[in-house]
Amino acid sequence: MTISSLDFGAAPHARLNDRADLRRHVEEVVKRTPVIDLHTHLYAPEFGALSLSGIDELLTYHYLVAETFRSARISYESFWRMSRAEQADLVWRTLFVENTPVSEAARGVVTVLDAFGLDTAAEDLHEAREFFRGQNAAEHLGRVLGLAGVSDVVMTNDPFDAQEARVWEGDGGIDRRFRAALRMDRLINGWESAAAELAGRGFGVDAGFGGATAAEVRRFLDVWIERMRPLYMAVSLPDDFNYPGGDARDRVIREVVLPTAREHSLPFALMVGVRRGVNPALRMAGDGVGRADVSAVERLCAENADVRFLATFLSRENQHELCVSARKFPNLLPFGCWWFLNNPSIVSEITAERIELLGTSFIPQHSDARILEQLVYKWKHSRRSIANALADSYERLLESGRAVTRAEVERDVTRMFSGNFRAWVGMGAEAGEARAVEVLAAE
Repeated sequence: MTISSLDFGAAPHARLNDRADLRRHVEEVVKRTPVIDLHTHLYAPEFGALSLSGIDELLTYHYLVAETFRSARISYESFWRMSRAEQADLVWRTLFVENTPVSEAARGVVTVLDAFGLDTAAEDLHEAREFFRGQNAAEHLGRVLGLAGVSDVVMTNDPFDAQEARVWEGDGGIDRRFRAALRMDRLINGWESAAAELAGRGFGVDAGFGGATAAEVRRFLDVWIERMRPLYMAVSLPDDFNYPGGDARDRVIREVVLPTAREHSLPFALMVGVRRGVNPALRMAGDGVGRADVSAVERLCAENADVRFLATFLSRENQHELCVSARKFPNLLPFGCWWFLNNPSIVSEITAERIELLGTSFIPQHSDARILEQLVYKWKHSRRSIANALADSYERLLESGRAVTRAEVERDVTRMFSGNFRAWVGMGAEAGEARAVEVLAAE
């Protein structure tokens, strides 16, 4: 059973000439089509404490922490001295009791609580904490994936993280619904520290890139690619990223990452535009956004036509340029509305812009979730924006004299939610389609 053959309605090849029927069908297809969440910060259950879940984790998510400081009368130092539960209580009281939770991050928690039948206007967290404490972990994971309509979760995996490494180096397997992505940030953005660590592990590496350094770093990556079986390599880059750059970052990309991408046929994902530590007192919540130079990605694509690139930019101002670049380079695939862009008004705008310029040859969204239950709200909210943008595009096509069929709608949504990614990373369809059926059965 393929995703495209799911029964969304009768007469799959009949033209949808009625606007109301058209929009209803698009909404239903987008709601029910399983998605591959290609970029998250979630972990499979086997990673233990790294796998985050529950109301206290949801409320101390860094989006909500930053928002809390805008209303709560508390110093940074006092907040960070609190326990996780005390922080969650403060966030709840500040943003959900004393203020109306209308921000996207706050509304997301409301969506999660509502999905589990919990009181969204409670004065305290007693009911929510009891609910999450009482869940069977395996059953709860399946329920969350079903509610979110997610068939596969792609993690962010750092080979320099000792806690992660112990799991990868163990004998046990990883939950088949979770796939790896090899994160390259420490290697690319922190070369001197990474070189010292690699040398300490016995690799013939020096910070000056002398001798066999490039070959040794590639040998290190070979080991981890064999171990993790990642779908792609990825890096988060600052807003001033340039290529060529004439620095250590440039050498690592040229002499290590790109040859590794070729050898292993792994796409390279570029997430560009973060400004780290704009307000260090906020810790993880303290990063900002800056407009980046899209032409740096264009030069990478032009010089490396045999390498497939995934790209997303953090600044709203870069989105049109990215679309135009993707029209010029078939080895460039735009994906998602990342981080500060993951708000309905901006998701709607970016998705509409991409459809107008790229048709369905892009990936509209990823969750970027750090806490398991965030999958529920991030995908429910994004699906609505995507459905509206896609329905608008079909209505304009109808105005021009060409109605779409139910089967075409299903094909288009499947392509954007999973097909484009599968093709880009060479991911087999059979297992994923079986999981997609499981997801639909769990709804």
